[in-house]
Amino acid sequence: MSDSSVVLHNGRVQRGLTVALVVAIAAALSSQGRPAAQQPAPPRIARMADGKPNLNGIWQAMNAASFDLEDHAAYAGTLAAQGATGAAPAGYGVVEGGEIPYKPEALAKRKANFENRLTLDPEVKCYLPGVPRAMYMPFPFQIVQDSKSILMAFEYASAAREIDLQKTPSAPVDTWMGYSGGKWQGDTLVIESRGFNNQTWFDRAGNFHTEALKVVERLTPIGPDALMYEATMDDPSVFTRPWKISLPLYRRLEKNLQLLEFKCAEFAEELMYGKLKKAGDDGSWRKGVR
Repeated sequence: MSDSSVVLHNGRVQRGLTVALVVAIAAALSSQGRPAAQQPAPPRIARMADGKPNLNGIWQAMNAASFDLEDHAAYAGTLAAQGATGAAPAGYGVVEGGEIPYKPEALAKRKANFENRLTLDPEVKCYLPGVPRAMYMPFPFQIVQDSKSILMAFEYASAAREIDLQKTPSAPVDTWMGYSGGKWQGDTLVIESRGFNNQTWFDRAGNFHTEALKVVERLTPIGPDALMYEATMDDPSVFTRPWKISLPLYRRLEKNLQLLEFKCAEFAEELMYGKLKKAGDDGSWRKGVR
């Protein structure tokens, strides 16, 4: 092989490498020039004067978590609540990993709770719903926010929560809604709650806890009118480990919308106290109570 052929051959190789190198450099420069196109832009959200996300408004969950936090098929109501109004729709679960990690002995109680839900479920009796159940019941709730605290007012049973943004309050006694303290981590509101009694459930399926429950919630704006809600439950008396749920909450956008009242206690009187009524009392006196 002559020197000219070697030169020609090497020249061809060199040209091939040069073309490949030019293409690679051009691609690299092009990607550096378009960083915004490759990374999702942060959500556009309303902010308070101090720069924190503005959560003021009326919010509501749109799923079947209030019926059962886990995946579930539609099921019929009890004998005392027959027909479509007593039935539950199918729904996707919101539990991370699919199942709530109950201790074996606690599963029997959950089963008994479900079978007797018409008389045992605190919601049926119009008791305060507790946390996190209040956040995903099929009723709206309102958030009122300032730099020191956040108030949550719920339509169901006129329940309410106050989240102290300056300290985590102590829990001198057990309550239905617990004691809550919050702090901001970037655009996420983190709420830690404890001091619960053992009278509330997580849903209508009988999922329950004890007074040892601790709940850590995270509310993160994912758009101008949507929040990602996460809650981690820790109760070593019932569960083998902490477990977590996540679901979106949506801002209600109706014009001039206000939070209404659903004081449901009067509708539970017959269930709770009917056995105590006098003979001959047909309950007609309650018809005018509104």
